[in-house]
Amino acid sequence: TRRRRDRDDDTPRATTEDARAMNANDAMQAMVEQKVYDMARAVEDSVDDELHRLEKMDGDALEDIRRKRLEAMKSTHEARKSALERGHGVVNDLDDEKAFFEKMKGEDKMIVHFYRTSSWPCEVMDKHVAAVARKHTETLVCRINAEKSPFLTEKLKIWMLPTLCLIRNTKVVDYIVGFDDVGGTDDFPTEHLRLVLASKGVINYEGGDNDCDANPRAAKKAMNVIDKATNIRRGAKMALNSDDEDSDFD
Repeated sequence: TRRRRDRDDDTPRATTEDARAMNANDAMQAMVEQKVYDMARAVEDSVDDELHRLEKMDGDALEDIRRKRLEAMKSTHEARKSALERGHGVVNDLDDEKAFFEKMKGEDKMIVHFYRTSSWPCEVMDKHVAAVARKHTETLVCRINAEKSPFLTEKLKIWMLPTLCLIRNTKVVDYIVGFDDVGGTDDFPTEHLRLVLASKGVINYEGGDNDCDANPRAAKKAMNVIDKATNIRRGAKMALNSDDEDSDFD
C-alpha cells in the first residue's frame, strides 16, 4: 500500500513535467512555422510586384531587362567560379583559431559548425551542413573542433554543441544552437535548416527545392510544409510536426 501511495504521489509531478515539455515543443514548432510563413509571404509579394511591373513595360524596356539579366548571369558564373576556388561547395576543416580568422577574410557569408568528435548530435548536423555547402556555393561553410580551439570557443561564447556560428562580413550575426531552431529533434530535414539559414541572411534560398536533403524521409514532410506555404492566400495552416519515425541517419 505504501509503495502504491508513493507512486500516486509522483504522478502529478510527472504530469506537470510532461506538460512543460509539450509546451516547449509547441513553442519551437510555432517559431519555425512563423519563419516559413514569413518567407512564403515575402516571396509571393515579390512575385506579384514583378508581374505588375512587367505588364506596364514596352518592348524596349523588356529588351533592356533581358540584357541586364544576361550580364547578371555572366557575373554570377564568374562569382561561382571564384567561390569554388576559395573552398566554397564543400565543408572546410579548420585546424585552429588562426585558420578560422584567415578563412574568414574577404568572405561575405560564412557558416562555421563547432563540433566535438564522437558526438551523435554533431554527426547529424555534419550531414546537413555538408548538404548546405554543396547546394549553396554563395556561402563559405567550415567546421572546427571546439575542444581543440578553446580560445575561439570561449571568445564566441559557444556553450553547447553542435552550434552553427553565422557570420556576415566578418561579424557574427547569429547562432543556431543544437536543434531547437529546426524543430527540436535530430530527425529534421535539411529543408528546415536551409529555411532558418535563409531567414538569418547567410544563404540565398526561397524554399521549395529540397533535392539535396540529407534526410530523405524527413524531406517529404518539409515539402508538405512548402506546398501549404504556397497557398497562404487561401489561409492554409502550415505545420512542421515531427512524426515518430526513426532517424534516417542510423
